[in-house]
Amino acid sequence: MGEMREDAERGGAADVEALERRWRDPLFRYAELLSGCISARLTGTRGTEELYALHVRDCLASVPLLPPSGAVVDVGSGGGLPGVVWAICRPDLRVVLLDSVAKKCRAVGEIVRSLGLRNVELLCGRSEDAALKRRETFSLAAARAVARAGVAAEYLSPLVAVGGRLLTFKGPRVGEELEEVRGRWRRLGLGEPVIRPYGPEDSSLCFVIWEKVAPCPREYPRRAGTASMKGWWL
Repeated sequence: MGEMREDAERGGAADVEALERRWRDPLFRYAELLSGCISARLTGTRGTEELYALHVRDCLASVPLLPPSGAVVDVGSGGGLPGVVWAICRPDLRVVLLDSVAKKCRAVGEIVRSLGLRNVELLCGRSEDAALKRRETFSLAAARAVARAGVAAEYLSPLVAVGGRLLTFKGPRVGEELEEVRGRWRRLGLGEPVIRPYGPEDSSLCFVIWEKVAPCPREYPRRAGTASMKGWWL
């Protein structure tokens, strides 16, 4: 697959362990608040320990990929994964949590206030609408468990400034998702994707990272719902 390459460096357990040593208490408190939330279903996992192991630690692996400064946006944030984890570990960054479900936004707002996080902004709405007001203003935009890679790229690219990055969390089908775009990423102002595996050596988990190399054409994003129905690369 000529339109992508794999980063030789694997994001490993050492990064996660170092972050845990420093931020364990607020991270675990976040997991407790998520598991105890009754006003909205924020994750499919309920127990605090399991939620911490499956979700919080997974998001911790992305922290070393955050920019040195600026604002970042977590698109389709749901329960604040990974955005709240970022806000805890990087209090110097401005973190925007973007989700279209008002009930989830309210619930996450309560969690953010309980954690005393002052570097978080909640934005309730669709990414297509956010791109109209906050176009190309973020240093990084990310999506976790939101959409296939090509669709996620259309959501994220209009939000990221030239020189910034797009980041998605992916698993064993990443090759199939990238192959369907057939290397047409420049159409969104993106460089070729880089795959960076993380987690244990036998894990299929990876990040897909794009550099924003040119402005995203104004025709993107398309109308709400269009990205998931017809690929921009077709």
